[in-house]
Amino acid sequence: MAPGATPSFLSLEPHYVDLATFLVQCLNAVQYGLLLFLLASGLTLIFGIMGVINLAHGSFYMLGAYLAFALSPLFGNHFLSMLLTGMVLAAVFGYALEWLFFSYLYQRDHLQQVLMTYGLILVFEELRSMLVGNDVHGVPIPAWLSGSFSLGGIMQYPWYRLFASAACIVLAVALYVVVNRTRLGMMIRAGASNRDMVRGLGIDIRRLYRVVFAAGVALAALAGMIAAPMASVYPNMGASVLIICFVVVVIGGIGSITGALVASLLVGFVDTFGKVFFADLAGLGIYVLMALVLIWRPEGLMGRRA
Repeated sequence: MAPGATPSFLSLEPHYVDLATFLVQCLNAVQYGLLLFLLASGLTLIFGIMGVINLAHGSFYMLGAYLAFALSPLFGNHFLSMLLTGMVLAAVFGYALEWLFFSYLYQRDHLQQVLMTYGLILVFEELRSMLVGNDVHGVPIPAWLSGSFSLGGIMQYPWYRLFASAACIVLAVALYVVVNRTRLGMMIRAGASNRDMVRGLGIDIRRLYRVVFAAGVALAALAGMIAAPMASVYPNMGASVLIICFVVVVIGGIGSITGALVASLLVGFVDTFGKVFFADLAGLGIYVLMALVLIWRPEGLMGRRA
C-alpha cells in the first residue's frame, strides 16, 4: 500500500449496479430472507412458547445440511421425497430430544438453559466429526432444477434458487394456516400467551411442547437441506446462522410468526444490498437495523406490548 493511501477496510465509497443486477440482488435478498424465516420461525416458536433459550438451534440447521448430504445418493433426482424424508427424521429427532433433555429446562433459569444448549452444540459437533469427518462436502443440485433462466436478456438466474424461494413461500403459507386456522395453532397461540391457562383447560402442555419443538427442529433442518446444494456442507455451519436467527427473532418480536417473516425479509434485503453498495460495512447493517427497531419498538415489530 502506498504511503497515505486509505486502507480498503475503511473505504465507504458505494458501488453502483445496473438494473439487471439490481433485480438479481432483489431475488437473492428474497431467497435469503425466506430461508432465514424457516430457521427463525422454529426458534421463535420454541423461545416464545416454551420459554427456552436454545443455542443449539443452529445445530439443527447443520443436521439438515448433513441429512441432505447423506440422503441425496439414495434419492437421486427425487429431491422432494428427500426433503420430506429429512423433515420426518428431523421431527422424530426433535421429539426425542425434547423428551430427553429440554423437558427438564422449563423450570430452570436462563443461565442453565444456555449452558445445557451450548453443551449440546459441542456434543452435536463431536458426533458430526465422528460420523462424517471434518471435510467439506457438496450436495448436487437435482437435474430437473439445474441450469438457469434469462433475466432481462442479460443476467442468468439459477432455477434452484427460484425453487428455494417458492418452497419457503409454500412452507410460510402452510405455517400461517396451521398457526391461525387450526386447533393445534389455537393451542400454540394460547400456550404462548398463558401456559397456566392452557394447562388448566386440560390440554397436555408437555405434549404440546414436544410437538412445537419437533416442528421447530424440522423447519431448521429443512432450511439446511434446501441451502445445502447452494453452499458447501461444512463443520460448525450452524454457528454462522445462529446469531442472525436471534437477530430476526428480536426484530420481529418473540413468539410472532408474522414478525419473523417480516424481519427475515428486512434482514435479507439489508444484508444483501449492504454487501452490494457498502461491502466494507455490510456486517454492521443488520445490527444497526436491530438497534433502530428496538429504539422504536422494544418488543419488536410484531411483539406483544407488556
